[in-house]
Amino acid sequence: MSFADVSRRSFLAVSAAAAAGSGLVTSSASAGVSVPLLPDDGLKGRLWKTLKIGMVQVKGSLTEKFAAVRDAGFDGIEMDAPGMNVEETRKAIAETGLPVDGTVNSSHWQIRHTDADPAVRAKALESLTTAIRDTHAVGGHSVLLVVGHGKDGSEDEIWKRSIENIALAVPVAARYGIQIVIENVWNHFLYNHEGDHTQTAEKYVRYVDELNSPWVGMQFDIGNHWKYGSMGDWIRTLGRRVMKLDIKGFSRKDSKFTRISEGDIDYADVRKALREIQFYGWVAAEVGGGDAAELKRISGELDVAFGLV
Repeated sequence: MSFADVSRRSFLAVSAAAAAGSGLVTSSASAGVSVPLLPDDGLKGRLWKTLKIGMVQVKGSLTEKFAAVRDAGFDGIEMDAPGMNVEETRKAIAETGLPVDGTVNSSHWQIRHTDADPAVRAKALESLTTAIRDTHAVGGHSVLLVVGHGKDGSEDEIWKRSIENIALAVPVAARYGIQIVIENVWNHFLYNHEGDHTQTAEKYVRYVDELNSPWVGMQFDIGNHWKYGSMGDWIRTLGRRVMKLDIKGFSRKDSKFTRISEGDIDYADVRKALREIQFYGWVAAEVGGGDAAELKRISGELDVAFGLV
């Protein structure tokens, strides 16, 4: 971008703000969402939008579902694996041009890497390695993983079990070029579930670093832990470990999950933090989903939250 382009962009931003009688620019997405955005903190050109296949409540074939996602303004889609029909998925990709950017490990809540039973952990490992291979087969680059649950033992016990088990999948991930991306979720592990909003991401840093691989990082969910800490600061702390993003809304005031455009997440600080860590990558909507019109609305909410318009 030339100096003239930058100057023109700055002039237009300032002019728009002045016309609105405010230091902020208001951006309205096609879905009618209106949220104040700072003129120059958007992430257009840095983020690509995706969503979970389970959100796509459009009737018809997988190809028709992919087409609806593409037409709603998304750049990709995340499938579930194991369980994904690889050939059908490849067909949908070829017919729509919509890529599968990654998958979600479909059994990670029920068959856990933290389970006290070695046989269960062996099944969890098989599920993860199958997901890695299936993801590679459809051209994806990541498998989202919930590592386990705090109910399976003490923090030390489940930390050790899950690290040892997931480490066995890392060579497979490296062979196929697939990232294992850990999602921060309400699983009573690596944070205090009964604690307040002053918690940090330090335990997540230690956990990821113990796996010690460029093929392991975080699919950081911005909405999941807003109740427990500053999401901008968590992003800054995690830094290079953030490989992908998930997003849903959350209201601290009401202590509940919301639409992406609702709640009270500090999106301005999130955008600032993502720029500070030089993040470029995918952001996945993880909300209720719906028909084609609802998918377009969700896409518009992503545009506004991250300054993509």
